[in-house]
Amino acid sequence: MGNVKTMAEMAAEGQKPEIVFWVGCAGSFDARAQKVTRAFAKILSEVGISFAILGSEESCTGDPARRAGNEFVFQMTALQNIEMLNMYQVKKMVTACPHCFNTIKNEYPALGGTYEIVHHTQLLQELINEGKLKVDGGAFKGKKITYHDSCFLGRVNGVYNAPREVLTSLDADLHELKRSKTKGLCCGAGGAQMFKEDEPGDKRINVERIEEILDTDAEIVAANCPFCITMLGDGIKAKEKQDNVMVYDISELIVQSNNW
Repeated sequence: MGNVKTMAEMAAEGQKPEIVFWVGCAGSFDARAQKVTRAFAKILSEVGISFAILGSEESCTGDPARRAGNEFVFQMTALQNIEMLNMYQVKKMVTACPHCFNTIKNEYPALGGTYEIVHHTQLLQELINEGKLKVDGGAFKGKKITYHDSCFLGRVNGVYNAPREVLTSLDADLHELKRSKTKGLCCGAGGAQMFKEDEPGDKRINVERIEEILDTDAEIVAANCPFCITMLGDGIKAKEKQDNVMVYDISELIVQSNNW
């Protein structure tokens, strides 16, 4: 794949990328999410899209701070990012995190940052539809796959078809969960819940979601969000089914199917 260039490096060479890949905190620092970052960067490289990352100049979007009620920290972080993005005259971005996607798309414009940003599943669907990304579905032919709608991509932003169309290209046997699309169930990490202890209750949300997933007899759970991947993985371990059910981001499934 070669080295991924930063915006600073590209600017120093007088170049501008087609698209900026906003990696996000999870994609940068979480070991599991880093695999998704690498998989998606590999796809961008394979299809010949010129892209750059922001590297150390990228800060958290501020999403967890705002969801947890700290508006001051959100605005400080957001304004810092907007200043940097505007300095580079960034127009188009892609991210593999629905939380980053939602915040930049819907909350940054009020603070002076208006950008065209897509979620990586939307870009993947576009590339497949245009014939730029060929998917060899052989590796997953007939395999039972189920898909978990993340709250911020699904119900918050209404993106349901793009990820499903990408999964259809894998020739897999897609089984919908009882609670999906507009009726989808949260993985248990939303609203900054990822970073705090559970409230008292009978059952963890991710365990309830995994029980629904196990009912489908699927071998693979496809997801589109680093928080969901963590929560679903933890739920599968809690049920001691980690040898039977795997959780993957959609970009990882494409890389596996094409043997990249």
